[in-house]
Amino acid sequence: MPYSPIGQSKWDLDTPALLLDLNKLENNIQRMMSRCQKANLNWRPHTKGSKTPAISHKLIQAGAIGITCAKLGEAEVMAANGIRDILIANQVVGAQKVARLAHLQHQADVMVAVDHPVHIQTISEAAQAIGVKVRVLVEVDLGMHRCGATPGKSVLELAQMAEAAPGITFAGIMGYEGHVMALLDPEKEKACQKAMAILSETSDMLEGKGLKVGIVSTGGTGSLAFTPDQAGITEIQAGGGIMMDTYYRDGLHVKGLEYALTILTTVVSASAPDRAVADAGRKTTSSQFSMPEVKDRTGITVTGLSAEHVSFKLDASAKPLHIGDKLELISGYSDMTVFLHDQIYGIRNDKVEAVWDILARNRRD
Repeated sequence: MPYSPIGQSKWDLDTPALLLDLNKLENNIQRMMSRCQKANLNWRPHTKGSKTPAISHKLIQAGAIGITCAKLGEAEVMAANGIRDILIANQVVGAQKVARLAHLQHQADVMVAVDHPVHIQTISEAAQAIGVKVRVLVEVDLGMHRCGATPGKSVLELAQMAEAAPGITFAGIMGYEGHVMALLDPEKEKACQKAMAILSETSDMLEGKGLKVGIVSTGGTGSLAFTPDQAGITEIQAGGGIMMDTYYRDGLHVKGLEYALTILTTVVSASAPDRAVADAGRKTTSSQFSMPEVKDRTGITVTGLSAEHVSFKLDASAKPLHIGDKLELISGYSDMTVFLHDQIYGIRNDKVEAVWDILARNRRD
């Protein structure tokens, strides 16, 4: 029988290991779900960070209506593992990918964002070829100036084209206020109001032209404090906060969520009382936007990451570190950490309850 760590202490796991505190995860899920319910909105959480169908099922069990993915490949993994209502919140381009999108409709109801006539034309052709319908959301540029059609005439023309195209169902609109995430209050609240006004006004304009806008989708974890309170939207995509990390705290100023994702690491060098090195580096956790931090230990600071190792500085108040000691690191940025691992160890009360393969970790297509 193959070895299983289920039931063992997390401290007995070999390192580096990616841990997910299930109590904290479930608390975060409930808080985000409650935030949407309080505003009478649906929740369609983004899963580009977790990439794990087992976690997506937890989201739906908690009340989410479906999930959001970043890429077609992620959506294929989620559909193959029983998730049925999926939004790909980006554009799908190329004959092979569009054909895959069309065929995926036989497994799940997969919506996709469009912001150009080419998207609608190619999806329509692929859908007609196999006799399916694909729901699309016209993406609106809310000020981030990344993807999205310019509000006004461009959005109207795309919506009308989608409404008329065979093989396509115009389902509504979406937009991402990513440019507001790092702002401080009260500037963030004002910027959220401005961005959501664009989305709401666009919806009203399309309805005024006889188009049914069933879905108005938006929102990230960094704007969860304000976006759900704005008029005219129907669902929130925020999802990364279920794991929480130092980037969400320091870079995006998110409050009220717990650090669920950690990296278990072992001290491999302690050559002086004021420094140590452990076996979790850049190939294990991200420091691109924010450094990881040591959990539940005072006086120890992460000073840097190399490819395979993390370096610590210990001040006079720190309990000494010895070779073989194990520490947990709070993730610096979960979206850039999870996909570095093959498995997540689900931990409850310091024991291993579940081991989940990160099935979409290599799906960048």
